[in-house]
Amino acid sequence: MAKPHSADGRARSSVQIFIVVGLCCFFYILGAWQRSGFGKGDSIALEITKKSSDCNIRPDLSFDSHHGGEVSKIDEFESKPKVFEPCDAQFIDYTPCQDQRRAMTFPRENMNYRERHCPPEEEKLHCLIPAPKGYVTPFSWPKSRDYVPYANAPYKSLTVEKAIQNWIQYEGNVFRFPGGGTQFPQGADKYIDQLASVIPIKDGTVRTALDTGCGVASWGAYLWSRNVIAMSFAPRDSHEAQVQFALERGVPAVIGVLGTIKLPYPSAAFDMAHCSRCLIPWGANDGMYMMEVDRVLRPGGYWVLSGPPINWKTNYKSWQRPKEDLEEEQRKIEEVAKLLCWEKKSEQSEIAIWQKTVDSESCRSRQEDSRVKFCESADANDVWYKKMEVCITPTPRVSGDLKPFPERLYAIPSRIAGGSVPGVSVESYNDDNEKWKKHVNAYKKINRLLDSGRYRNIMDVNAGLGGFAAAIQSTKLWVMNVVPTIAEKSTLGVIYERGLVGIYHDWCEAFSTYPRTYDLIHSHGLFSLYKDKCNEEDILLEMDRILRPEGAVIFRDEVDILIKVKKLVEGMRWDTKMVDHEDGPLVPEKILIAVKQYWVANVTSAQ
Repeated sequence: MAKPHSADGRARSSVQIFIVVGLCCFFYILGAWQRSGFGKGDSIALEITKKSSDCNIRPDLSFDSHHGGEVSKIDEFESKPKVFEPCDAQFIDYTPCQDQRRAMTFPRENMNYRERHCPPEEEKLHCLIPAPKGYVTPFSWPKSRDYVPYANAPYKSLTVEKAIQNWIQYEGNVFRFPGGGTQFPQGADKYIDQLASVIPIKDGTVRTALDTGCGVASWGAYLWSRNVIAMSFAPRDSHEAQVQFALERGVPAVIGVLGTIKLPYPSAAFDMAHCSRCLIPWGANDGMYMMEVDRVLRPGGYWVLSGPPINWKTNYKSWQRPKEDLEEEQRKIEEVAKLLCWEKKSEQSEIAIWQKTVDSESCRSRQEDSRVKFCESADANDVWYKKMEVCITPTPRVSGDLKPFPERLYAIPSRIAGGSVPGVSVESYNDDNEKWKKHVNAYKKINRLLDSGRYRNIMDVNAGLGGFAAAIQSTKLWVMNVVPTIAEKSTLGVIYERGLVGIYHDWCEAFSTYPRTYDLIHSHGLFSLYKDKCNEEDILLEMDRILRPEGAVIFRDEVDILIKVKKLVEGMRWDTKMVDHEDGPLVPEKILIAVKQYWVANVTSAQ
């Protein structure tokens, strides 16, 4: 493996200094190192070390017998950790469950081949995915919205394919994103202004949005300044690296497609859904894709469709498509929208906006159309690998109005007030919020860079009620709240009600993202949850794949589990530090902090 800018020796000595002076110093020095350039922070680090007498993080851990006999007997120092070797450079952008070669073996009908198809156990990689040569820490937000280092995603095809649409431009050693899109070549801001003339974007009523077929996610990138957070998805297809570009820019995105299985989001989650020339055949399959959007759209939410076939009478010549085909396409869309009880609010130029009826049950009771079929599933949130159906999801009953953001961040979610999350009361919800405020305050004392803008893309791998994301909420960052499919409680709907975003996922499989797309990972109780469910080594290798070089992980779990995790990650080129619970050494739950070392692929291995 190539060394980072031939500074590996100096970098290693700096890391040794970090460990000695304590974890708070560790992160402070790391920040200085990154700001000054790779291998150039040694003198700064040494100077800070001399001045860092105020670091008071406990350097030791208590392994007294109150943790149990087995804990005190763990032989972590009696055997060397397993060393994980780097993967070949051909795997730099490996996405295990969206592997291009494997995808081509699946049917193309309804985009099945672009969906998740994970490798069997015998085909899993047990090595570390390398970063490309020249990889650098992405720019901080908001600069990252407009610029991405070329070395991090060295793919120029979109600069040619989408040149006249202002998606992306290559300038020197960076890609520049002018903010354009296929439907808004003059810029996303002006386009969003058009939407805002109909949709209440300014007052916090619309907070969460779903962008289907997002391209490089410029729509979501420019919504951020309006306090709207968009979950964007696009397939891994001929538009190489579009989701990777989105995440390099600091915009929430996953690899995904509307195909044959349900979207990994809860019902009644999003305030707005959007398609801008996303090439999804909305009227096909008896409107199945529109019905899936209806499932994830909350009552009163908006659906935006821009581009063909909207206003086809005016635009069919410029689209170079037969007007008969466009007319039929729009007719089918209008027909399904009526079945769904969506009200068209606007149709201007090439943009149409519908609103989902708040009282859809009353609307449908008045319909005489025999084609209205309601889904029979007892749980509308049971979506993991479940086949999409041609049916309408009944609207869940809610208690009270949804508050505007940011008020809704700590307002009592209707799902909790209405008792639809078993085992979670209003009191326990409030207690959970206070607990996470306390935990995050402790994290900030450990890692002083936590709310500095250093970490933009954050993932909480076992998000619960979203307490961590709410406590760390800032315009400088966003959190992908993952609710494991095996979690005892289905809480993702609550997370969306809070004005946060997230996704369902099973951590026995790879996540739907590119390598090196998250700056910080938070893991609370994940390894306790997955104990005896799948190999913890596989979960840690997946964390390593999606974590950026010099990114950090915060593990919070039982001490015996964390000791095993610590031993494994030390063979993965991670530096670690164990810290006591903020309530003291007698609490069996501990905190393990890890930082992934900087290293890149050996270019000769790609030849």
